[in-house]
Amino acid sequence: MTDDNETGARETLRGQVKWFDAAKGFGFVVADRGGPDILLHANVLRNFGQSSVADNAQIELIAQTTQRGMQAVEVLHIAPPEGGPTPAEALAEEEVDLSEAGPMEPARVKWFDKGKGFGFANVFGKPEDVFVHIEVLRRSGFADLQPGEAVGLRVVEGSRGRMAMLVAAWDAALDQDDEA
Repeated sequence: MTDDNETGARETLRGQVKWFDAAKGFGFVVADRGGPDILLHANVLRNFGQSSVADNAQIELIAQTTQRGMQAVEVLHIAPPEGGPTPAEALAEEEVDLSEAGPMEPARVKWFDKGKGFGFANVFGKPEDVFVHIEVLRRSGFADLQPGEAVGLRVVEGSRGRMAMLVAAWDAALDQDDEA
């Protein structure tokens, strides 16, 4: 059985996230090779294990031409946007770097307020909250986090307690853990 909206063959493309709005449930990707923008629906992103993606993040996906235009059908890889400050530079009051962070730990988002620019997560089996700053989130390739979302965190002990230095989709965190 085929989907009536499918009109073209699937192809693997690399590109850059033009914008993604988690509240609207979609965004667009610009392919490196050019051509029309590619619709990225929230459900396709969720199947990859993320609820959001940062603008300008590098992305590899499988796309298909449909009656409504190019649409992503599967996300294969997401890399954070290039350039800009590192997570440590973005948190200038904290003088730490990723080499000081611990191993990837499983966590669940307690809450995150994009407007305030921060939120907290709970690492499984540990009582203290982990501070998550918006710049760390962006540098990790995310635009937002949802309460209850499972993520992987690399954490450091800062002057004000535990804080995330890297956020990863839980599936990606499992893959990194397997490679270690």
